Amino acid sequence: MAIKVGIMGYGNLGRGVESALLQNPDMELAAVFTRRDPKKMTIRTEGAKVYSVEDANVGKADIDVMIICGGSATDLPEQTPKYAEYYNCIDSFDTHANIPAHFAAVNRAAKLGDKVSIISAGWDPGMFSLNRLYANAILPDGHDYTFWGKGVSQGHSDAIRRIKGVKDARQYTIPVETALERVRGGENPELTTRQKHTRTCYVAAEAGADTAQIEKEIVNMPNYFADYDTTVHFISEEELKRDHGKLPHGGFVFRTGQTGWEGEHKHVIEYSLKLDSNPEFTGSVLVAYARAAYRLNAEGKSGCHTVFDIAPAYLSPLSAEELRARLL
Repeated sequence: MAIKVGIMGYGNLGRGVESALLQNPDMELAAVFTRRDPKKMTIRTEGAKVYSVEDANVGKADIDVMIICGGSATDLPEQTPKYAEYYNCIDSFDTHANIPAHFAAVNRAAKLGDKVSIISAGWDPGMFSLNRLYANAILPDGHDYTFWGKGVSQGHSDAIRRIKGVKDARQYTIPVETALERVRGGENPELTTRQKHTRTCYVAAEAGADTAQIEKEIVNMPNYFADYDTTVHFISEEELKRDHGKLPHGGFVFRTGQTGWEGEHKHVIEYSLKLDSNPEFTGSVLVAYARAAYRLNAEGKSGCHTVFDIAPAYLSPLSAEELRARLL
């Protein structure tokens, strides 16, 4: 029997989750919950129902796992704790500084309802987090470096769109190439946040909006832009759709370290992603962790978890025997 999945939110990430489910025959999309008028919205998956977010009550559509696809800035801190009591939930909450508080809120709700939630299950946090952990365990005497981009950050773009007067926006995170090469070359440089990345924002403002105020709010936004050299370009909505309609992204995780009696041997671990579609890749990660949440709850587990807590075998549709034969 297929695992029945619900999607809370049908923006770019929700559509990415929907496309990922098509590649996982052991899972099926049961329902989508949206802020839009359900009667006017069409999704591609035949047989899946569309409901208003307000109708996401207990047991709706007999959902096994709810994947929550809102923005980290405002939606997920409210929605995941709200629904974690009633559903096994997955989210990609990506405000790193606020993860401990988000975990605590979701954990309380999930334990109350004897459900499993897995938070911050994207690629950073998520896949990059796992690689940082593995590399730290292997090379305990070393340095960590993470670079993002060049690419469109969904969370940062959404944060800009929440600003009054903004019609639409795209935010590009761009690694500083000289910093990247110094790390790759084993120099172990001490780099500030500002020295590692720049941020470039393309904003379509509403007619009559105060663009100076919008720019000020962007460049001073804590956790998103305040610690970076940020450039804001105001362009038309037509230009934004024409020149910035795609959602590529990627990045690099490095761990540099040394081994030997005198630390004489140096090593560099590098993990990289090059993504044509950030939401489709993130959606694929969420779907894999939705399978894990369902399995954990079926075993009687409850509470909130992160990618650190999930054994890799829980992510795969393959059996333990198949994994040993094919991948080990």
